[in-house]
Amino acid sequence: MQIYTIQSGDSLYGIARTFNSSVNDIVSANRIPDPQRLVVGQTAVIPITGSYYFVQPGDSLWSIGRRFNINYLFLAQINRINPAQPLSVGLRLYIPPFPKVTAEVNAYIEPLGEAPSQVLLTDAREAAQRLTYLAVFSYRANRDGTLNPPPMQGIPQIARQYGNALMMVVTNIEEGQFSGELGRSILESTAVQDLMLDNIIAEAMRLGYRDIHFDFEFLPADLREQYIAFLRRAADRLHSEGLMISAALAPKTSAEQEGQWYEAHDYGAIGQIVDFVVIMTYEWGYSGGPPMAVSPLDQVERVLRYAITEIPPNKIMMGQNLYGYDWTLPFIEGGPFARALSPQAAILLARDNNAQILFDPIAQAPHFNYFDQSGREHEVWFEDARSIQAKFDLLKELGLRGISYWKLGLPFPQNWLLIDENFNVVRR
Repeated sequence: MQIYTIQSGDSLYGIARTFNSSVNDIVSANRIPDPQRLVVGQTAVIPITGSYYFVQPGDSLWSIGRRFNINYLFLAQINRINPAQPLSVGLRLYIPPFPKVTAEVNAYIEPLGEAPSQVLLTDAREAAQRLTYLAVFSYRANRDGTLNPPPMQGIPQIARQYGNALMMVVTNIEEGQFSGELGRSILESTAVQDLMLDNIIAEAMRLGYRDIHFDFEFLPADLREQYIAFLRRAADRLHSEGLMISAALAPKTSAEQEGQWYEAHDYGAIGQIVDFVVIMTYEWGYSGGPPMAVSPLDQVERVLRYAITEIPPNKIMMGQNLYGYDWTLPFIEGGPFARALSPQAAILLARDNNAQILFDPIAQAPHFNYFDQSGREHEVWFEDARSIQAKFDLLKELGLRGISYWKLGLPFPQNWLLIDENFNVVRR
């Protein structure tokens, strides 16, 4: 599979000829709405077996083979060239596909209202073909140990149809936001915890949940030991019922990291107790903050390299956003919040405003600026095939368990194609 970045003057016909593909296949794979209107800087995934590399000045078969981890003699053989001859700049070399690695893939689904929307269910069906887990967000825990469930119509059926392990996400959300005081009410009462676990197990048996996923955020620092003790008690109960247990963790870079989002999450202790963790490596760029990449690779890598010193890599799932943000400039603290948008919507926005998409080499993320009809400047950061492949490469380098997406309902067809290219997805 080839990832190609659109250049000025490109046409899909020319790209298809270059990579031995077809216009229809490229349009279908990337869901390009208007093949005649491409955006400079936009990526396209070319659905071919393997990829092509065009020789650059200073290249040799040995350096190219080292870059792609292929023996240079084998590279010469499959391209039918003499390994003793110098390479011509611009020569097209075929690179065979890389071996896939085994990984787990999770995606959160957040049904709202009286019932899940048909758009959300359709997106879930597409994603479910590449998922290990389908995580329902969320069962909101109450101070008395009862649970407020989300609307579930159609979701368990999708999980069964595609062989996904259904994940119950239990949160300390109260009045629309994570509540440290709600967490305190639960973690300081074993009676409340016992009732909550009874309710969780009953619901798991009723709907066929396989994993119970605790996403307790914004806990005060003094609840650190209570949260560890609760997860230990929960693991004993859930394992005795044949259920898995997992936890969502804030993105820390050290054990001493300060702040209410971080201090109660003890990576080492929690990693020992649960079957796996999801580290929420996103939201550096967030709706209320200044414009930047949502999950910049350099920051994601810092978190994960710390995490593997505390938790075995095969217990860690990297968190990944399926969205970007559109900020109005200039950014004002407490001013208008950025608007979330899908990668597909970001490309259409760039197209409609004649904006060129740029790529930040450090964050490994695409971005662009445009002016709206009122003359206000906007800055947009989102995800594309390049940024996702960079995350996949890091996941493989660190030997992580897999990747976890927040959240379904935001179209990003390139992502699912690249999962097929990179991973043999585990089914449970």
